This record gives sequence, C-alpha cells and structure tokens, in this order.
Amino acid sequence: MEPIHVHELGNPAGPTLVLVHGMAEAGTAWPDAVDRWGDRYRLLAIDHRGHGSSPRFNPEDMPTTRSFWRADLTDVLRRQPEPPVVVAFSMGATISLRIAADHPELLRALVLEDPARPSATVEAQQAFVEVQLRTLAAFADGGAERRARLRERTNWSDAEIEAWSDCKTQVDEEMIRHGVGLGEDDLDERLRAIEVPTLVIAPEGGPMAPNPARIRNPLVDIRFIPGAGHSVRRDAPAPYYALVEQFLAQHHPAT
Repeated sequence: MEPIHVHELGNPAGPTLVLVHGMAEAGTAWPDAVDRWGDRYRLLAIDHRGHGSSPRFNPEDMPTTRSFWRADLTDVLRRQPEPPVVVAFSMGATISLRIAADHPELLRALVLEDPARPSATVEAQQAFVEVQLRTLAAFADGGAERRARLRERTNWSDAEIEAWSDCKTQVDEEMIRHGVGLGEDDLDERLRAIEVPTLVIAPEGGPMAPNPARIRNPLVDIRFIPGAGHSVRRDAPAPYYALVEQFLAQHHPAT
C-alpha cells in the first residue's frame, strides 16, 4: 500500500508533534500552529488518504476508509524514534483516539480538538455528505466569494482562511460521496478507557462534546471554550493555544 504524504516542518532537533487534520482538510491546514510551535518542535502534519497530496482510494476500498486512515496514522507513529504527542482535530481526533486506545505505547500524550462523532443514521450521513460536497463546490473556481465571507463572518487569521480554503481543492470527491459511512465508535467509552494523558478541547455547548460526568478518567482533562464553534483553534486561538501549550509543557516540553 502506497504510504501517505507527511509534511515535515519545524525544528528537526525538537521533540515531535504529529498534527492530524479533519475531514476535507490536509496537513497544510495548521499554519498558525506551525508559526507558534515550529521553532521548538519537529512537526509532522499528515495528509489523510484521499486528502492533500496523499494517495486516493480505490473504489473497492470506499467502505473501509476509516480502517485505512487508522492504519496510515499507526504506521506514521510506529516509524518515530520515540512516542510523540498527537494533536488532532475532528475526524482526525476520532481516529487518533481509537489508535491511542488500541496502541497506547505509540504516543506520549494526546490533544483532541472537538472529536467528531460518526454519523449514527443514514439520514445524518447523507446530510453530512451534502454539506461537504457543497463546500467543495464553493471552492471549485478558487472560492473567492467563500473566502471573503469567512473574513467577514469569522475571526480566523488570514493564514488559516487561505490554508483551509486551499485544502478544499485537494479532496477526493468520490471519497466524500462513497467513503463516509456510519460510525461505530463510542467516544465516551474510549475516553473512559484511555491510558495516555489526554486533553480534550471542545466548544461550550457543542453537540459532539463529551460529557465529563460520563468519563471520570484521571488521565483525561476536558475543557470547554465559550463562543467557539467546531473549529475551536481558529475561532478561539488564544484559549486554545494556552491550554495546549500548558499541556505540552507538562507532558512534552521543548528545550
């Protein structure tokens, strides 16, 4: 199986952070994180299969996309000289949580930004696919109108807007149409059982946010940020980075 593309960034002598993007993004979707951490950390930002510069799925593989994404990230982690910290968003956070639960020896700690709960019904799955396809279509000609709207309606940095927008031109649409199946993972159950230090950052009142009362794992720290949406680090960068950097200082400090 052809390996996925990994963007190697930052300080090659620093401790390693593996950055894991969400659905319909790419490893290039972390410009502000690279700007903040690149002088201190070695950053490996993956392109999930079907995204960015990574290989596309064969039609026969579409029903098992999540298995490929888990296998790809597991392979990246196994090739590291020592366990890194994984910093992950949305779909990438869900995949990373599954790997951390199954293979805790492969990572030092885990940061999860609003992990996505896979669609539980066919109707929810179809709605998700339709939204994703409409978003990709909005960027088919460069997405000038959509980029301008993001500048008007969000407080995202220009770097984040440009990077996020550019990712939409590098997504396998057939994967979106046929490779987004119903999910089986119980995120709360995996958080209860996880054996590595884990920071979960979610929007206050977010529909996918875990319930701390259901977790009760001393290794799991769940923090809610008011006023943020699903993309917490873009909507509320100051509290997001403050929480993550405090966590890194404790579990993976850079000299």
